[in-house]
Amino acid sequence: MKPARLAISIGCPCGVGPEVSVAAASDLSPRSARALFVGDLGAIRAAARLAGVAEDRFVVVPAATDAWDLPRGLMGVLQPGAALALRDRAPGRPTRASGAAQLAWVDAACDLVRRGDADALVTGPVSKDAIAGSGAPGSRAFLGHTEHLQRRLRAREVVMAFYGEGLVTSLVTTHLPLASVPRAITPAAVARATFWLGDLLARAGRKSPRIVVCGLNPHAGEAGRLGHQEVRAVTPGIARARTRLAREKIRATVTGPVPAESALRLAAAGTFDGAVAMYHDQATIAMKLTSFGEAVNVSLGLPIVRTSVDHGTAYDRAGKGTADPRGMHEALALAVRLVRR
Repeated sequence: MKPARLAISIGCPCGVGPEVSVAAASDLSPRSARALFVGDLGAIRAAARLAGVAEDRFVVVPAATDAWDLPRGLMGVLQPGAALALRDRAPGRPTRASGAAQLAWVDAACDLVRRGDADALVTGPVSKDAIAGSGAPGSRAFLGHTEHLQRRLRAREVVMAFYGEGLVTSLVTTHLPLASVPRAITPAAVARATFWLGDLLARAGRKSPRIVVCGLNPHAGEAGRLGHQEVRAVTPGIARARTRLAREKIRATVTGPVPAESALRLAAAGTFDGAVAMYHDQATIAMKLTSFGEAVNVSLGLPIVRTSVDHGTAYDRAGKGTADPRGMHEALALAVRLVRR
């Protein structure tokens, strides 16, 4: 097989994104994958110094296609826009310019994959606040990569998921205030999250995925005594998902709704291959207890492969050379795996 071509947007230049990206990508086997960084050369070379990677391995290329033919050991950098000033990549101190830049890098890397100039998008952690306050076009509506990429790629549906060796989850709702979650749980949303989790597990090598669907309310609603979402939305959504999975010839079994405390525990123990969570923290608390630093954020339903680390910008650790690159290692590895399947 040809090496997978990975476009890496480095995240906020004031956070740990450049450091973990450089550290992880420098370990890639050239036979399995080649990396192209989309970001600021100065930030990338500064990160290389922190990570103990030779700065001269990173060279600016005029186009993505030039990156894949670089001599062994070199990695390309595509730098949309002007170079950042030192103040705009100072560790832990994001500015309007750094907010605008990280959004531009996500968009540029996404477009490379959409055009076929790269095989997968791997994203470093960004600051939603820095992006939203940057004044860049489209920045005020930015809630996260998942929603932004859906709009940019005009995808009909998208599902946020987390993939870890200890637990795999998908989310029915994503970045919503908790008060808005119950209204957003519909049969269509439950079916979508369940189907795409089955698809992810199948593409990752599970021949007959076993999926458990969480309830929203305590004890999964107690047949309506503690809430009606399970009866009105979750159970019908599971039925729709089973039909869609069968239509797509994915031999998955779906169980639920099961109280979330039990569903996530059983999935982490291996009784199920993956769990469908109703809202953001229901999934992420479990993921970070079982796989923190190693889980991968995956956007499902997009017309491209997109993976990411499961952590944020970590401004308190930026510039210290102590960032843990394991999550980016896993994000790159899963991207290669999904590209090949």
